[in-house]
Amino acid sequence: MSALTSLPQWQTLKDLAEGVKSEHMRDWFVADPSRATQMQLEACGLFLDYSKNRVTQDVLSALFDLAKSCGVEKHRVAMFSGDIINDTEKRAVLHTALRNFSGSQVVVDGEDVMPEVQATLGKIKAFTESIHSGEHKGYTGKAIKHIVAIGIGGSFLGPKIMTEALLPCKSAAVDVHFVANVDGCHIHDVLSKRDHEDTLIVMSSKSFTTQETLQNTISAKEWFLSQGGTQEDIAKHFVAVSSNVKAATEFGIDESNIFPMWDWVGGRYSLWSAIGLPISLALGFENFKGLLEGAHDMDKHFCEAPLEENLPVILAMLGVWYRNFFDAQSHVMLPYYHYLRGLPAYVQQLDMESNGKEVTHDGSAVDYPTGPIIWGSEGTNGQHSFHQLIHQGSGVIPADFMLPLNVPNQNDTHHAMLASNCFGQTQALMQGKSFEDCYADLEGKGLDDAERKRLAAHKTMPGNKPSNTILFDSLTPRTLGALVAMYEHKVFVQGVIWDLNSFDQWGVELGKALGNQVLAGINGDAEKSSFDASTQDLIARFRAANAPK
Repeated sequence: MSALTSLPQWQTLKDLAEGVKSEHMRDWFVADPSRATQMQLEACGLFLDYSKNRVTQDVLSALFDLAKSCGVEKHRVAMFSGDIINDTEKRAVLHTALRNFSGSQVVVDGEDVMPEVQATLGKIKAFTESIHSGEHKGYTGKAIKHIVAIGIGGSFLGPKIMTEALLPCKSAAVDVHFVANVDGCHIHDVLSKRDHEDTLIVMSSKSFTTQETLQNTISAKEWFLSQGGTQEDIAKHFVAVSSNVKAATEFGIDESNIFPMWDWVGGRYSLWSAIGLPISLALGFENFKGLLEGAHDMDKHFCEAPLEENLPVILAMLGVWYRNFFDAQSHVMLPYYHYLRGLPAYVQQLDMESNGKEVTHDGSAVDYPTGPIIWGSEGTNGQHSFHQLIHQGSGVIPADFMLPLNVPNQNDTHHAMLASNCFGQTQALMQGKSFEDCYADLEGKGLDDAERKRLAAHKTMPGNKPSNTILFDSLTPRTLGALVAMYEHKVFVQGVIWDLNSFDQWGVELGKALGNQVLAGINGDAEKSSFDASTQDLIARFRAANAPK
């Protein structure tokens, strides 16, 4: 038994779960008309209704007791203070410093990092304005009209999904296109439609050596040179977000157009840094700043609100409840807003890369489930496909529904239909439909009793399926910043409960290393004995298929 599972608060939750599993949420709503209002919270422009969860006040109290016993408040202070909480890489975790508008210092290794953070923000602003105004021109004197942002992982997902979500805020000055996949089809399709004279490449890689990002950038350089540009012209058409200044300048990038990155910002938390340069270019600096301000609002709420009134903490502890006491293996995210359709993929990386771990801080194996599978899609599309599994599948799949109350470019009919589906789904998941009601519906259908019972069994939905509903007035940059930061802090809290280092990613690092080894094998630069028999055969088949004809 681990330190976590031996806690008395854990044992209390186990006992409470056994009782709750025999009860139904629809009965709770009937018995307590005030249940909804008692389980609602509003902060930072976000409204959370968590009343459709399989929790009682006793369960919530026990969950908050667990959070306190695991030291959530102490660990929260350590993160914001710049302590070395990423203990496998010996790094502070300070993405929150990138959106710190409090005026206070943030000290790492005895040095206040805020002057450099503020200087970088100023550099992003100046560069964005120079592009939008036409001051920064390509080598033939044309203004920049297209940005090709090249990255992978957090260096790609964050900027792409935030830009996509805030499409109504888009600047008319430029169009931004994102490339991540090393599949050459992607970079080819993007560049083949561009004029090299008015195109700027933004390469985002802390090391300037990330395999996919570097190869795509090399291909972009080859394209630029083949179109008539020269090595000297690279400086006007390529910029980098990287800490490897030497490699970037050797590539041809002007040192003044290299934006810094810091070891205390992980990739999946990096959109707030200069990695967000494409967001600023796409939306304008003030909208990028609005994202940061919204995240700062959530940081303050997370630090100051009592655990029982704290949005990230409530969501985190509900997740622990289902993952550890109901064996929920996944969590589904359902944004009912087309522009927010990429958020499930963003949170998927954030959550699964952070808490997809099997050992605690001291290296001991866990004896409890950790990070769930995160997945989802935009509403109402999912209702016509995978919602079937949520409604009638045998497992528990908690869901987060998200909806803006006001949207641009829609008439009232469309948005009312969207809202009705969102609210209707949460009601149906909670309430279900009993066998008796389904049996009664089949009366007068010309069926004998045995067939009525058989069909009623198929139509029965058990309900009691948990969900959260998150509403916001409209998806402004500030609201989106708060929403993303809320999920960041939720993941942090769950990592504290499970005693994980949520800020390394050794599984990802292994995949990168092995990918490089296999590439050497494909190129004939590695011994066959370096690979298992299956991989040897796969490499041989690929080499044969691509041998000179």
